[in-house]
Amino acid sequence: MSTDQIGLFVKAAAFAAEKHRDQRRKGVSASPYINHPIAVANVLANEGGVHDITILCAALLHDTIEDTDTTDAELVSEFGAEIAGIVGEVTDDKSLEKQERKRLQIEHATTVSPKAKLVKLADKICNLRDILESPPDWDINRKRGYFAWAADVVAGLRGVHPRLESTFDSLRNRVGELG
Repeated sequence: MSTDQIGLFVKAAAFAAEKHRDQRRKGVSASPYINHPIAVANVLANEGGVHDITILCAALLHDTIEDTDTTDAELVSEFGAEIAGIVGEVTDDKSLEKQERKRLQIEHATTVSPKAKLVKLADKICNLRDILESPPDWDINRKRGYFAWAADVVAGLRGVHPRLESTFDSLRNRVGELG
């Protein structure tokens, strides 16, 4: 990785940290939200062997448009069109009802770029881990429903990274541990 790439990655981490600074995760530990995008990048780099800087930066930034006041234009200006495009591909339209957003994630999973598929797959891996390790205050049916829905999304991502897909499947098979 070049010095410029390291600089871009650190810039993306700092940007995401600033944008998510007042947010917490839904789990019982209410960890700082920035832990999630870092975990997504970590899954890609250290479990998946993904070293494409655009993908890793997009992983760090993947929730900025959806969950903060960040705009697409701001990401393009700061990180370029390719990174902003990947983030855009994995961003839900918050103006839509939750069930419609979930339906669209399943529908669009097959149509997004391979780079966006990697970010989405790592995001689902991290979300399942969080539900298993620091679950949100959801009833058992909602937790199981999330696992089933995530599997429907990942079905459309298949073929992009067999090792990470296997990691997802291992987590999905732990649904019986939900309490």
